[in-house]
Amino acid sequence: MPDTQALVNDFLNKLKKRKIEGSQATAKQTAELLRSVISQTRMPYTNQAAALIHSVKAVGERLIAANPVELAVGNVVRRVLHIVREEDLSLTTAAMAGLNLSAESDDEDDTDRDNHPALSAAAIAAASRSTLRPPSLQTLLEDVPDSAAVPHTSSSGGDSEGKSKSADKSSRSRKLKHDVIEAVNELIQDISTCHELIAEQAVEHIHQNEVILTLGSSRTVLEFLCAAKEKKRSFRVFVAEGAPRYQGHLLAKELVTRGLQTTLITDSAVFAMISRVNMVIVGAHAVMANGGVIAPVGLNMVALAAQKHAVPFVVLAGSHKLCPLYPHHPEVLLNELRSPSELLDFGEFSDCLDFGSGIGAPLLHVVNPTFDYVPPKLVSLFITDTGGHNPSYMYRLIADYYSADDLVLERRTTSGN
Repeated sequence: MPDTQALVNDFLNKLKKRKIEGSQATAKQTAELLRSVISQTRMPYTNQAAALIHSVKAVGERLIAANPVELAVGNVVRRVLHIVREEDLSLTTAAMAGLNLSAESDDEDDTDRDNHPALSAAAIAAASRSTLRPPSLQTLLEDVPDSAAVPHTSSSGGDSEGKSKSADKSSRSRKLKHDVIEAVNELIQDISTCHELIAEQAVEHIHQNEVILTLGSSRTVLEFLCAAKEKKRSFRVFVAEGAPRYQGHLLAKELVTRGLQTTLITDSAVFAMISRVNMVIVGAHAVMANGGVIAPVGLNMVALAAQKHAVPFVVLAGSHKLCPLYPHHPEVLLNELRSPSELLDFGEFSDCLDFGSGIGAPLLHVVNPTFDYVPPKLVSLFITDTGGHNPSYMYRLIADYYSADDLVLERRTTSGN
């Protein structure tokens, strides 16, 4: 089995050097790495869930610090932490329910049941909330009223009872790690199939003879449009080129290859062409808890144009892009500046870039942001792998994927970030 630390260091280097393209690939590789971390974590005699959470957090903080702008990394880390807590809670509840049944089966008549009442739902819930306590049944009962405790066995069975408890702890430890790994495998599968699940909904939203506008290049958008084409929908696509990287050129070429009628336009022509459009369909870098969208630069302009002409603005996003943080949160970096070489040729502008002033500052400054922020009021609909949702519903959807205890992860930034 490969060394976990070597895998972590290799992935950290890829994140720092921006060698992984796309949020889906980043999210999938993050989940796979955390699965390896979990599988190789040594489980203590007690507090197994706490040990797993500590291991995941320790690695997750380093991954987030390596590339804070790639929010999918933090999303997956928090999803895995949520999985650990949920699986531990499930095992705790099952253990308490089993004890409840055992207490009932030991009672011989109604009188005995009155003397030793079954565990109440409140008692089970109290024990379940203590998910990071030692998982033995005796310890779990520390939060249960004395009247709910099971009668002690005779002293002659003490040795066998101790062995039984030890075996239960060992079995529960293996069960917890197994269940967590299985749940992480399901998460990886969900990330891998998110494009297909979103694309299956295309026929419900794209109708005959419509004109669709998009900007830049997004695999999710590509699969969504092609899925509608495969369902015999006939429509036309306007693609804004997405300067300065011109990813829209790649999308336009791919759409033509798939047999879709495509028109390539400049970003500055969006407002002039939007009146001919029936719907705007775009991808997202991340979806925030308030329903706002961090998206490729230029999309806020498109959203404003769509609002001005009452054109629906639809955002496609896999569940791994749903971020539980708000855009004003200090852990969220809304933007990243790319190289000025994408905007101009240094050879042609060398005179402007010379330090001509006495204070040593260049005469020309070049700013090349990567992302835009689109507020929720400009978004008409989100389409995720679980269906279509209004922006006002996103915070409730996001709450199903994350634990409140894990919303804030310490970010150890370095001078290189």
